[in-house]
Parts: sequence; C-alpha cells; structure tokens
Amino acid sequence: MKPYEQFIPNIALEKKMLEFLGVKKIGELFNDVPSKFLLKERNFSLPRPLTEREVEDRVKNIMTKNKKLLIFAGGGFYPVYVPAAVDELSSRTEFYSSYTPYASEASQGVLQALFEYQSLICEITGMDAANSSMYDWNTALGEAARMAVRINRRSKILIPFITQRDRVRTLELYIEPLSVSLEKINFETETGQLNFEDLKRKINSETSAVYVEYPNDLGIIEEKIAEISDLAHEKGALLIVGVNPLALGVLEPPGDLGADIVIGEGQPLGNHLNFGGPSLGIFACRGEREFIYQMPGRIVGMTTTLDGKFRGYTLALPTREQHIRREKATSNICTNEALIAIRTAIYLSLIGKRGFREISKNILAKTHYAIKKLRNKTNKISIPFKSLFFSEFPLKISGLKAEEVWWKMINRGVLAGRVNEYQVEPLNNMLIPAITEAHSKENIDFFVHTLLKLMREESDV
Repeated sequence: MKPYEQFIPNIALEKKMLEFLGVKKIGELFNDVPSKFLLKERNFSLPRPLTEREVEDRVKNIMTKNKKLLIFAGGGFYPVYVPAAVDELSSRTEFYSSYTPYASEASQGVLQALFEYQSLICEITGMDAANSSMYDWNTALGEAARMAVRINRRSKILIPFITQRDRVRTLELYIEPLSVSLEKINFETETGQLNFEDLKRKINSETSAVYVEYPNDLGIIEEKIAEISDLAHEKGALLIVGVNPLALGVLEPPGDLGADIVIGEGQPLGNHLNFGGPSLGIFACRGEREFIYQMPGRIVGMTTTLDGKFRGYTLALPTREQHIRREKATSNICTNEALIAIRTAIYLSLIGKRGFREISKNILAKTHYAIKKLRNKTNKISIPFKSLFFSEFPLKISGLKAEEVWWKMINRGVLAGRVNEYQVEPLNNMLIPAITEAHSKENIDFFVHTLLKLMREESDV
C-alpha cells in the first residue's frame, strides 16, 4: 500500500477486503457472471467536458422537445393545485429527510406534525384512530385485509369487480401467504355500483371483510355503503372502505356509515404528481382496542412529562418487525412516507374545513359540467352508467380503440385520463378522464372540444 492510501478509507478498506477474499482485483469477484451481462471498459466516444453554463443550455435545448400536456390523469394520482406554502414549509430542514426517524431520533416537532396528520385523517374519514401513513393505496388495502384476518380469523375477502387491477394484484400478494381467498362482487349494469344482491349471495361465515370504494374506480359514488356495512356486520365481517379523500368534503364520512377500516391515496392532499409519485397510503380504523392493536404502520401518541407539566409525543404501540414483535409484527413498513404525511397535514391545515368543502364542491360541479358537455354530442362517445360521479367518469368509445384515441389526444396536447383495463361489457374500450379543482372551465372546454373534433374527423375518414 502506498503511504498516502492508508489515509483514504475506501482505498484502504478495499485492499483489505480483497486480501481477505484472496483476490487481486474486484473484477475477479464477477468471474461467474456471463460476460454479456458485464459492462466492460470501452471507448464510449463521449463529447468533451462542458462548463456548467454549457450543460444548462444543452439540457434546456433537450427539454424543448417535451410536449406541454393538459393533464386529466386519475386512478389515485391527480393534477391538483398545491399551495406554495406547502412546498415552503415542508422543505424546512426539520422535516426534509428521506429517512424515517425512529422514536429516539425523531424531534418533538416531527412527531407532533405526524400526530396532527393522524388527527386530520380521523376528522375527514370519521374514524377514531389513524396511523402516520402507509406507502400508497394499494399497500394500505393489502394491510387492511391482513388486519381484518388477524381480528376475526376468517379466510375470504370480498371486493368489487370494478377495482383497479394493480390494487387487486397487490391485495393478492399480501393475502397469499395467509391462504385467504379473494372473490369479486358483480356490478349493476345500469348504475355501475356494487350489486347488493350478488353480495348477499357471496358473503358467508368465512368472509373476513368486504371491501368497497367510495367513489369507485370509475368515479361512481356508491350509494349503499350503510346497507353494505349492516350486511357485513350481520355476518360477522368487517367493512373496509377505500376513498378518494377529496370527495369527503361533499360525501358523508365512511366512519359515519359503518366502516371499520378506511384506506385511500393521500397524493391529492397537497402533493404534486411528480411523474407518478410519491404516494401516501391513508389508513384509519375504529377505536376499539382490538383494532388499534392490530393496526399496521407507525402510530404517534401524545403524552406528558412525568410531572405532568409538558405535553410530549412519541411512537406508540411499536409492533413493527424491527421492534419486540419480530415475526408476530403487524407491519413490515420501514422507510415510510413521513414527509408526504407532513405535507398533507400542512395542506389540510392551510385550507381548513371550509376550504376542504369548497374544493370538493368545485370538483363535483366541474365533473358534471364536463359530463353535460359530452353527453349525447356524438354516437361515438357515451357514458354507460346513470350515477353520480366525482372527479372521474367513464367514456365508452365506439368505432375506435380507446388506446388509439388516447394517443391521438396526446398528439393534440391532452392527456385524456386512463385507458380502461376491464375487458367485459359494458366496461371495455373506455377512457376515464379525471377532473380536479386545478382545471379551469377553459381547460375542460378545450378537452371536450378536442375530443369531439377528433371523433368527428375519425368518422369522416
């Protein structure tokens, strides 16, 4: 070893490791890897080094190739308006970390912010207790199903047929080790809502939980949540309700309708799209001991100092696998979405009850404005269900593939929502746009005009 190398930790440590392993070069460690998978040193013909200003100019030039799209995305991730104060406050160094601090490392400020997040989630969902977030809606559903099975030791989960494919797949992965079966409930062909009679036929003494969405994956507002709750509880099953939280400013909270567990996606509560992330899994439940003790994730509790003079915050009921429970842990969540939860707490605190209600009413009104502008304007587009919609709504396409229309709309500057993933009538070949408070009347008019113009042009071909 050269004299100076002993003062460079990575070089010194690398040499010691190689000597211990009995090899001369790091490359020898990969001798058993087929050569076609190895990136070998070769001349990449890279351009000369650039100055900072030259790099900036080069990147800006590349970025001019990007298309500016009017976005009507949905399915859990929405182009909402995020107040500037949310970005400013959440970027403070006290909060801004990609790492999830444990109780001994977390400041009282961070813990209090997460406690406030939990309190706000309970307030909008009508539930008694909430954790300080899961990864996303999908994993929250998987954890909710496992929690239900831990509580009543039953072996079947019922979910609506109209449930996003990725969400169903995640649920299947979560319950597979438990030998729990998954059964789908049909939908009403006229309304798109859950078929209550089919639920009656399929629910039995083996049913651990019934899952419904409010509104569902097509934006349809389920009107029989209370009746579904009564039936589930009559059979000894739990009711899990998945929500778009922004709808709860105009809809009755699921807790008031008999939900046992409420989950959802918190991205629209003060978080940018950021190319599909980050997400935030909402998770809340009833306040009985058996529920709170089985709730996954981290829970921040409020306490006082020993003399009772000062309020304090700490992680409560730490049942993750890193703590004392090990294989009996109720959750394996590690690096959790703490910063996104704090952003949600900031957002909800900023807009307040009145603002939350106004945003929900705004979305509801704009959704039905868009539907009115599109309904009966062409025989190439129809809305297959007679229901009340929130934010999202299905557009059934005739004569063309929905995916083809989707791409043609992108070429005209509009990301027209999602392409339907259900392959049965009347759910096949649909576009599902999403409207939020961030869309102006002019935005919606442009979307409608562009889509109708496209359909007319295709009809003339």
